[in-house]
Amino acid sequence: MPIIRVETWAGTSLDKKRELVEDMTDTACRILGCPPEAVTVIIDEVPKENWGAARQLCSERFPDK
Repeated sequence: MPIIRVETWAGTSLDKKRELVEDMTDTACRILGCPPEAVTVIIDEVPKENWGAARQLCSERFPDK
């Protein structure tokens, strides 16, 4: 049973999350040859102020996204 974990900034819309889960499940099934019922996708949303990249907090690096 594959488990796919995705970490992204907080604020992703429900529609985008739904699309992501569907696409990742379909891809896992195609590559691994498993049924959709065997795939779990976990989306962890992290506030930008708790995410750092390139020596900066993402809330400062990407203030409007």
